[in-house]
Amino acid sequence: MKFISDKNNNLLTLSEFRALKGFFIINIIITFRIKDYNKTMLAILSENFSLVNSWINDLRNIDVQQDRMKFRRNMERIGEIAAFEISKTLDQKEIEITTPLDTIKVKEIETQPVITTILRAGVPLFQGILNYFDKADCGFVAAYRKHDANDYFSIKQDYLTCPKLDGRPLIVADPMLATGASLIEAIKDLLTNGKPTSIHIVTAIASRQGVETIQNAYPDAKIWIGALDESLTSKGYITPGLGDAGDLSYGEKLQR
Repeated sequence: MKFISDKNNNLLTLSEFRALKGFFIINIIITFRIKDYNKTMLAILSENFSLVNSWINDLRNIDVQQDRMKFRRNMERIGEIAAFEISKTLDQKEIEITTPLDTIKVKEIETQPVITTILRAGVPLFQGILNYFDKADCGFVAAYRKHDANDYFSIKQDYLTCPKLDGRPLIVADPMLATGASLIEAIKDLLTNGKPTSIHIVTAIASRQGVETIQNAYPDAKIWIGALDESLTSKGYITPGLGDAGDLSYGEKLQR
């Protein structure tokens, strides 16, 4: 019988070695498939240059972002583009309509989505999605970072209103996906209202860590982001990021 030594100098039979080799090959294949799957569940809207890049530049630029109306409108625009892309993935049905000249069969969205957001920062992005899915129902979550004296935070949630989600696509708008903590809590609470057919997460700027956190928590969710930033600060802020999306949209707040 032939023997082979492993890295700890333990003797393995040839059949054991082959089995071990097969195990590692299977794990490598599974790992690559998971990575490929995660890529298919992530869409970066600015990856191929378009107007989205210009809107994100304006959101980030300290010389432009102080114009609150423009900031909100650029968030809306990103929401509109995301909604357009999401619409391509939804199930369709055939209906019959009558024009002034004829009757024709056309395609329509089979089931209207439910659009939700986290107040208050998510409202402009949410509005952009709603502009395009103008027949959708809506839901709202009030979740926020509760900061301590050292500017570290915990997630607080005060309010949730949402229609039934059973059998419907769910779209969640959150302009900044940093750690992913508040978004995970929001989705968890939203899912108490039923089981959606699919989950779409729309964000203007995300950190890589935040994306990975959401993918681990909700691997079947499709994430649509304007731009992907690599880093978080020690206090959980995206860098380079753009600052506080809520304050830039609506002004600074007093937190109690």
